[in-house]
Amino acid sequence: MHDDGAPGRLEADLLLVGGGLANGLIALRLTQAHPDMRILLLEAGDTLGGNHTWSFHASDLSAAQRAWIDPLVVHRWPAHDVVFPGYRRRLDGGYCSVTSDRFDELLGVQTGLAMRLGCAVDSVAPTHVRLASGEVLRSRSVIDARGAPDIAHLALRFQKFLGQELRLEQPHGLSAPVLMDATVDQVDGYRFVYLLPFTADTLLVEDTVYADGSDLSRERLREHIAAYVAGRGWRVAQVLREEEGVLPIALAGDVEGLWQGAHGVPKAGLAAALFHATTGYSLPQAARLADHLAALPRSTWDDPAQVFSAVRAHAVAHWKAAGFFRLLNRMLFLAAAPAERRAVMERFYGLPQALIHRFYAGQPTWRDKARILTGRPPVPVAAAMRAALRPVPAGPSGSSSISPVAASTE
Repeated sequence: MHDDGAPGRLEADLLLVGGGLANGLIALRLTQAHPDMRILLLEAGDTLGGNHTWSFHASDLSAAQRAWIDPLVVHRWPAHDVVFPGYRRRLDGGYCSVTSDRFDELLGVQTGLAMRLGCAVDSVAPTHVRLASGEVLRSRSVIDARGAPDIAHLALRFQKFLGQELRLEQPHGLSAPVLMDATVDQVDGYRFVYLLPFTADTLLVEDTVYADGSDLSRERLREHIAAYVAGRGWRVAQVLREEEGVLPIALAGDVEGLWQGAHGVPKAGLAAALFHATTGYSLPQAARLADHLAALPRSTWDDPAQVFSAVRAHAVAHWKAAGFFRLLNRMLFLAAAPAERRAVMERFYGLPQALIHRFYAGQPTWRDKARILTGRPPVPVAAAMRAALRPVPAGPSGSSSISPVAASTE
């Protein structure tokens, strides 16, 4: 019987399994920090990054992070809007979008990075990867960033979306992104439309819902988009492309169990629960992990146990720091009926702008937390307290899995 772990020729110092956002940013930072490091990225698809748009607030990242992310940014705006039945508000502050096309283009010419596309992986271990073809690739370390977190250890709800990039017959008239137009009918949970104006006559229109179940009703979401566009008086000249996703929203979980199931192989991205627990944004967390790994001594990469420990410690620290957001998620999903969730978000967006920016960055102060939890609550206090303290069983509500296309427009 062939021993996959037997010594052999090393294909690389580091094998990155999965060519999505998390591993792409790791590759970008490590080639900058350690130019002598041989990195091989394996991706099952024909391109890196799939078919996605990742966005972030400029205040989510440090100045240094914004500098190295900047070549990936295709669109940027100085502000964004939110719209609710009671008011419309513009919030100042940079908002940026990265496209998978730019992601694939930039990484494809990155010095020091090799890649194999159309490369299906069968199994991973700390120092080797077995491909579906039976070929075994060996390296000093492996990082696996495929798919979603293990739902057996997490209590989840979902942010589901389908977006269409449209070219209109006439200019749309938007001067800034609309992160939430929540004036739409509340179907399946807290529903809103997300708008990114790319040019005067092209934009991404995304129908999004915070829901209890993970089933993605594509035809219904397409109908929602068509009705919304018509209601704005826009006429579509061409549907340029379509993207979709089902993002995990964590209510509770066993982070130790999550990492015990990794069997010594470091995980990144959604698989490591490295996402904003409430908003679903993942680029800031991916950038922070990439920075964390780039700061490790070069010798660390010769020891897979040290690499695993470094990644695990970073992800566990992120999970523990996000406890307040999981508390809010329990209050949103367990204390508020689906039709009432819009009122929760409407109240939040009436809070001070600086608080909202810190919330998105995942760095609220204790005063911010108190401000969010006090005042006139949009859900009954008793129900909110029960939701905050209630044990939540692991696994999703209303579905058995997360969609394999889980990747964020946010």
